[in-house]
Amino acid sequence: MSNDISLAELYELLGAWWLHYDAANYDELAAMLAPEVKYTVRSDTGQTEYEEFIRADLQGRDATMEWLKPHRLGSPAPLRHMGMNLHRTGTDGESTTFASYLLTTQVTNGLPQAVASAVVTGAVARGPEGLWFTAQHVVLDTQNSVSLAEREAAQAAN
Repeated sequence: MSNDISLAELYELLGAWWLHYDAANYDELAAMLAPEVKYTVRSDTGQTEYEEFIRADLQGRDATMEWLKPHRLGSPAPLRHMGMNLHRTGTDGESTTFASYLLTTQVTNGLPQAVASAVVTGAVARGPEGLWFTAQHVVLDTQNSVSLAEREAAQAAN
């Protein structure tokens, strides 16, 4: 059996992950994580007022699920995570790496409102029961948008 993971397989896994995350289907989420998964979440600045709520730097399925359950319970419902612009970034024979954008909405006054966006990167491998994440890293966008020239000038000054 080939270890190469197709883009369609990645879309299927990532889509299932976010649907189960939103529905708080913890058993299904746990089944999508390798036993030694590396799972991180942070903002791009590290300086949000809610950083403690979102920050995670975890190793292993059990530690990830232990953090994920109370985090999800403290989040709004309904909540909708939409992974998009998914692409493969590499493969090493064991796993396939990926990058994706994430847009999250909640309902306010009867209308969906965007509440977060992020870049999600990670790695996926074939496990005994199907695909699972061996790494997942979420970096939430919190910096105010400015022109790219401004951003590059600020980065060069640092």
